[in-house]
Amino acid sequence: MSIMMAVDLLGCTGSTEERAALLYKTIQLAAELKSNMGNMYGFAAVMRALELPQISRLEQTWITLRQRHTEGAILYEKKLKPFLKAITDGKESCVLSNTSFPHVVPVLSLLERGVAAGEALESWESVESGVDVVMSHLEAARTIAHHGGLYRTNTESKLQDFQERKEVLEIFCTEFQMRLLWGSRGSEGSQAERYEKFDKVLTALSHKLEPPVRHSEL
Repeated sequence: MSIMMAVDLLGCTGSTEERAALLYKTIQLAAELKSNMGNMYGFAAVMRALELPQISRLEQTWITLRQRHTEGAILYEKKLKPFLKAITDGKESCVLSNTSFPHVVPVLSLLERGVAAGEALESWESVESGVDVVMSHLEAARTIAHHGGLYRTNTESKLQDFQERKEVLEIFCTEFQMRLLWGSRGSEGSQAERYEKFDKVLTALSHKLEPPVRHSEL
């Protein structure tokens, strides 16, 4: 999901203003998922896309965002980023009464750690707070398992007026997105290999939008 979002952002090859406007809409999407939909999984995926180095390095795009969409930049920097860090570090929890899809990413990362090479260090891998963070995520996992019925009820309530369109359901399937991003043959490779390849693609797209400054130009 994060890669799909990054492709959308980096595929915007128009003006810097157009790219900043898309960035603003993406921030609004993250805020909507967090506050109104209570979908912490989707929220984390959108936020991860925004925090990817290939996106965060687009200096001119972020400057334009702050100039043209100041409220969006403030929302991202002052509220969304600190909140994601707090729940990922186990220092804050989501309101149960509003949560439709809990923040399961830290638990899954903890269980699957070591599967994909080249991953950034997680918060629990620091000597200072590692054990406390792990214990917090394990407690969160128990809470998630215990309140499955509540999450289902919240989801049904939020999707009460939602009209499902069968012709577009496939777009949201993991298998479809993998085939779209890597092709039928590439999607059969290992997770580490897939991520490594697409990391290079995202980097190339990012550098095409805003070429890196050479030291000789400084």
